[in-house]
Amino acid sequence: MTKNIMIVGVGGQGTLLASRILGNAVISEGYDVKVSEVHGMSQRGGSVVTYVKYGEKVHAPIIDKGEADIILAFERLEAIRALPYLKKGGKVILNDRKILPMPVITGATTYPEGIVEDLSSKADVIALDALDLSIKAGSPKAVNVVLIGVLAKSMDIPKETFIKVINETVPPKFLEMNLKAFELGYNYEG
Repeated sequence: MTKNIMIVGVGGQGTLLASRILGNAVISEGYDVKVSEVHGMSQRGGSVVTYVKYGEKVHAPIIDKGEADIILAFERLEAIRALPYLKKGGKVILNDRKILPMPVITGATTYPEGIVEDLSSKADVIALDALDLSIKAGSPKAVNVVLIGVLAKSMDIPKETFIKVINETVPPKFLEMNLKAFELGYNYEG
């Protein structure tokens, strides 16, 4: 049986490192994995979407609407954009932060209110302030690994596998902080 995970965020949030950690953890457990990255204007804070599919045999990397088991969202609006891809009974893990898109910054539109409540009426939602936890770990840039920690707890992949992959993937000077970020995410009780 194939599992489908979408990682959604905006450029600069570390979604690609998160997908690399996730993909390598799943490979380490012997699964066939396909990863596909879709970049919007990621250099300018635009949407970034990564599809991670794994199972005994995976034929294509793209996740269609209604197929995602889990959406790992680095930002509220990106979670709303990805919601049509979530399968019935799926889970959304959400960094409960907002990053204002250009139309909001310029005053052309307003940022929607009640996003978490709306998502919670349609899916199982774990909403947390991953930025706060990443700062506790030592850097605001560790939001991605905090979220991977929360995701890892929802998966059938051993925690130790994720720790091994983080040790192999993250540069040594950032390793201690990222391991702490992973632990804070993994131990989050929401």
